[in-house]
Amino acid sequence: MLAANLQQVQTRIAQACSSSGRAPQSVRLLAVSKTWGAAALRQAYAAGQTAFGENYIQEALEKMQLLQDLPLEWHCIGPLQSNKTRQVAEHFDWVHSVDRQKIAERLSAQRPEGLAPLQVCIQVNIDGGANKAGVAPQDALALAQAIAQLPRLRLRGIMTIPEPAPDFASACVAHAAAQALFLRLQAAGLALDTLSMGMSADLEAAVQCGSTLVRVGSALFGARAGPH
Repeated sequence: MLAANLQQVQTRIAQACSSSGRAPQSVRLLAVSKTWGAAALRQAYAAGQTAFGENYIQEALEKMQLLQDLPLEWHCIGPLQSNKTRQVAEHFDWVHSVDRQKIAERLSAQRPEGLAPLQVCIQVNIDGGANKAGVAPQDALALAQAIAQLPRLRLRGIMTIPEPAPDFASACVAHAAAQALFLRLQAAGLALDTLSMGMSADLEAAVQCGSTLVRVGSALFGARAGPH
């Protein structure tokens, strides 16, 4: 079932790319595996998925231990507090949820020298949600420029989680705003290549608006495996 779901999501991505005149390989799929155990991730790997996004640090570390025999790429996509930065810096490959300079500085200082630089996206509160994490769009450039100077981080782009939209056109509004910000940051001289936006419900709109990485959970794994 998981292999069939993976194929279906990949087909959706390919069709969305075709509709927007993009190459299918221009959009990566990140499997959001929070609350799912190591067995589900192993099954997804067997079906060809290698990149996984985790929201809960301790849960992710347990899975990493159980799956250390597999060449997986681990992305931290959940809110990141100061007391969790060392664990993330030491064990993850990517972080999508950096929204403060202090967090970025801690990640850089705590990234082990023996590892490749930590790949980082800035989380932007693109539509101004009152209870959402993320830097305000107007503050993204200053944060991006600060992160770009940190030695153990590599700034890759931005990540957004807009409010759920009732239809395709509405979803495109927020995603288009994120794309415009991404292009402005590139125009300012930042070497960005990753626009992390789009989930199970809105990946087509995200791809239409330039997403290079979609974060898909329920369409792959089904409803969450347990409470958190």
